Amino acid sequence: MRKEQHGLSLMGLITVLFLAVIVALFAMKIIPSFLEYRTAKTAIELVARSAQNAGDARRAFENRATIDNINSVRPQDLEISREGNQMVIAFAYRKEVTLFGPVGLYIDYAANSKGQ
Repeated sequence: MRKEQHGLSLMGLITVLFLAVIVALFAMKIIPSFLEYRTAKTAIELVARSAQNAGDARRAFENRATIDNINSVRPQDLEISREGNQMVIAFAYRKEVTLFGPVGLYIDYAANSKGQ
């Protein structure tokens, strides 16, 4: 009695590796953009807790952006308002990620210091 073989054929292995490479390439292009967004969101949350007025908030964000290498959001792009005694800072921007050749991806990022 012979047992039936299990596993991937050579074509199946090549297909799986090709898909894994494509997913890895997309991840390597998109993850830095997402990490910059998360860093900017954390920065506005910290600045909103400590700043007293809009000018202080912009200066504090500019300092954090310099240290944390945030290039997509400038202090002028921040929308600063007050809700009660709490300062709310928000931003929104579109990031274009070039995937290959003429093909790219637009990602819209938006955040505010209230956690929304």
